[in-house]
Amino acid sequence: MNAKKRYTMDDLIGVMEALRTPITGCPWDLEQTFETILPYTLEEAYEVADAIDRGSMEDLREELGDLLLQPVYHAQMASEGGHFTLRDVIHDVTRKMISRHPHVFGDKTANSAQDVNAIWDVQKSKEKTKDNMEVSALDGVTRALPALLKAQKLQAKAAKVSFEWNSPVDVLDKLEEEIAEMREAIANEDKENQEEELGDIIFLLTNYARMLDIHAEEAVRKCNVKFERRFRGLEKEIKEQGMVLKDTSLEQKIEAWNNQKAKERKCA
Repeated sequence: MNAKKRYTMDDLIGVMEALRTPITGCPWDLEQTFETILPYTLEEAYEVADAIDRGSMEDLREELGDLLLQPVYHAQMASEGGHFTLRDVIHDVTRKMISRHPHVFGDKTANSAQDVNAIWDVQKSKEKTKDNMEVSALDGVTRALPALLKAQKLQAKAAKVSFEWNSPVDVLDKLEEEIAEMREAIANEDKENQEEELGDIIFLLTNYARMLDIHAEEAVRKCNVKFERRFRGLEKEIKEQGMVLKDTSLEQKIEAWNNQKAKERKCA
């Protein structure tokens, strides 16, 4: 490969075709299937999110490339089976974006994000009717989504047909009821019921986040980042004091944790 050449999408497609060419291709790539590549596809999406969260444009550029490789890989395997090509994928998504943005490519008008969302839903509904698909208010929510993200999308779908709490406060009232049921399940040592009640609590909190226009999955992801940052600071502080983390008391750990929180407040 020429190091000075600016490679294009066609070059990337060609590389993938070469990797998947029998006999002369890469033995590892030739063994892969949609199922074995899927974990990499999911992982790359999360690595893009991580680069964005860290504000690293250099890493984002690299991770977007890794993510871009995934549809190229899947489309190549589909092409080998005679199903579709990457160019078919590009055609379909381009047509869909044009269809769902009549306020840009047609004669509709949208003055706000809410207007755009309404137009989007109407266009999606038209597409389903045209394809003679059975229509449910919950259609369009991907089965394999992370649980929090899927819960929020299901709740948003239900809310569009007025299956919705009157206010976020109502959700908190219901949450108190669910917590009481969880306490009862704990008292009864009923593990199965505890799992069910915990699911209800998490589902309710996700709904509460949606009603406050907070992305639950993103909120938990940011919380994970915050926990990791503070815990690593806690480890460093205890080590600098000449102590071993596992040998320190809970009180010492909590003190070090609170010190990390205080440092963050000073920097804010």
